[in-house]
Amino acid sequence: MAGVTELQRALAEISAIRGQLARGMEFRGYGPGTLAATGILALLAAAAQAVWLKHPTHAAGAYLSLWVGTAALSLGIIAAETFARARRVHCGLAMQLIHAALEQFLPAIVAGLLLTVVLWRSAPEALWLLPGLWQVLFSLGVFASCRFLPRPMFAVGLWYLATGLGCLVVGGSSEALAPWLMGVPFGVGQLLVAAVLQFGYQRDERSDAHADEPG
Repeated sequence: MAGVTELQRALAEISAIRGQLARGMEFRGYGPGTLAATGILALLAAAAQAVWLKHPTHAAGAYLSLWVGTAALSLGIIAAETFARARRVHCGLAMQLIHAALEQFLPAIVAGLLLTVVLWRSAPEALWLLPGLWQVLFSLGVFASCRFLPRPMFAVGLWYLATGLGCLVVGGSSEALAPWLMGVPFGVGQLLVAAVLQFGYQRDERSDAHADEPG
């Protein structure tokens, strides 16, 4: 019995050490191509809204279905690629790194979903706030994730924060729920994320190659 207890304690200590190592590493599980694809998807969703949803303030349900559906599809694509890529790139520490990444970004996603439900059920007249609030919350998720990602990702967080605040300024006017209020910030923002990741990964690969060269 004592041997089992010691084994469990040793396994727990190993798991804690692996988790601590994961929190100090740069996460390379996000695929630049996949992130770019979600930016293009946001632009396509905005184009679809412009064509088929001329008066979104009078069809809030259709508007939410379009953008929540687009977000869910984007998250699904990113999650599938991230799990596959992290297992390939990080090997034994993949699950610890994925867990650490989720700890940073998941609260912003959950807060955005809950906020959407509350406004939809309790204050539908305030739904025009959603594009700006979504972007501000997304920026918080980006900021929280910066320590796991290439340093220029901080600029992407600033982009989403600035566009979110801008949407809150203009969203209550005749532009309420306009397609560009979502398409431009998320389309450009995700393309920026992809560019930062691509540049960061290439930089790391060059550094690794130099480190492996014989002295």
